[in-house]
Amino acid sequence: MPSPGGELLRAPLFHTPRNPFQDSSALESYADGGLLIREGRVAGCGDYASLRGAHPNVPTVDLRGGFLLPGFIDTHTHFPQLRVLGGLGRSLLDWLEDCALPEEAQMSDHSHACRVARGFVQALASHGTTTALVFGAHFAPATAALFEAAEAAGLRVAAGQVLSDRRLRPDLHQTPERAYRESSLLIERFHQRGRLAYAVTPRFALSTSEAMLEVCQTLLRETQGLLFQTHLNENVQEIAEVAALFPWASDYLAVYERFGLTNPSAVMAHNVHPTDSELDRLASSGAAVAHCPSSNAALGSGLFPMKRHLNAGVRCALGTDVGGGTGFGMLKEALQSYLLQRIAPDGMLLDAGHLLYLATLAGAEALGLNNETGDFRIGKSADFVYLRPPSDSPLAAVLEREQSPESVLAAIFTLAGAESVREVRVEGSIVYRSAATEDR
Repeated sequence: MPSPGGELLRAPLFHTPRNPFQDSSALESYADGGLLIREGRVAGCGDYASLRGAHPNVPTVDLRGGFLLPGFIDTHTHFPQLRVLGGLGRSLLDWLEDCALPEEAQMSDHSHACRVARGFVQALASHGTTTALVFGAHFAPATAALFEAAEAAGLRVAAGQVLSDRRLRPDLHQTPERAYRESSLLIERFHQRGRLAYAVTPRFALSTSEAMLEVCQTLLRETQGLLFQTHLNENVQEIAEVAALFPWASDYLAVYERFGLTNPSAVMAHNVHPTDSELDRLASSGAAVAHCPSSNAALGSGLFPMKRHLNAGVRCALGTDVGGGTGFGMLKEALQSYLLQRIAPDGMLLDAGHLLYLATLAGAEALGLNNETGDFRIGKSADFVYLRPPSDSPLAAVLEREQSPESVLAAIFTLAGAESVREVRVEGSIVYRSAATEDR
């Protein structure tokens, strides 16, 4: 239990309290760092000796040998797809038909949904993710099970029932009337309950009629503080089919715009194939894009035009896109963003500071939580992950060398995975602790 007077954690630490795409000095690091926590909030961050001198009576927890980073923030993932991870060799629409949608239909079994929800939440925490924007299930009880599992685990989760009324399996469809009724009850029950929030969640324009999109618009108007999430411009075949379904729309984004669904609380997943006009309008609306590099590669969707997004002023963060992606690791997702930008025709050279920002504060900004989490500025929630590589791991060997903080962080993104996640906290409370006891 933390001391009533707080605790001072001692370890090398890294955070990006500013946007490194705009400020070259955004990455802050301390080789012998201190993180002072009081009542679940960050009360100090900096050099350990300075914090120790200013707070001599606060007990120190010595975590040297590992590293403190802000908790990771996943801005796009699907809880019902936990069991279809690894479905390689297909493109988006084939993968949905063959892998994802049959599994999502299983969420009608409430006991099954509860088991999957618990496993999903555990997987988030064990990979260092403290906050996630999650597609729920097409079934209200299963979506409630996700919220309940997240609350029991102590994670910060925004989610919503997935809404569709055409072009999927019939057992995944709802009428607009039922969608409104069930979503309203879920909002009343879970929105802003503790660390939970509700996100209105049409699957994508391909599976939602105009009447269903009107339901989404109504829900957003009726309750303050709701998020909105959906898919946009992920796959060229999807884009062509959306154009045929909505002949009045000038492009994919225009479908959502018609119903007032693009705003600063909206997160659009993927956006691999945007037009210049769509990027300009996304920037004007304040909507964010969840970049999912592993999924984009695994499903052959394409290379994300990050430079075009940033040049247009569109906010970008990272998502794992479980289960079209390749797992829950945000460290891996950041590394994949680096790798794919290296080979993209108009790619960006990302450094370790960019990767940390994309995996932490950028996600908080996308979800409207940047005053609450995403870095170690004083007053923010003490959401963090403690990474400590096994002593016989390649990462441990690399870190034996004397090197710059940026090189250390780059090695962490390159080599660290769930095996290095030793402890995860949200608001100072432990939500995950590894069974490993080595060197601690």
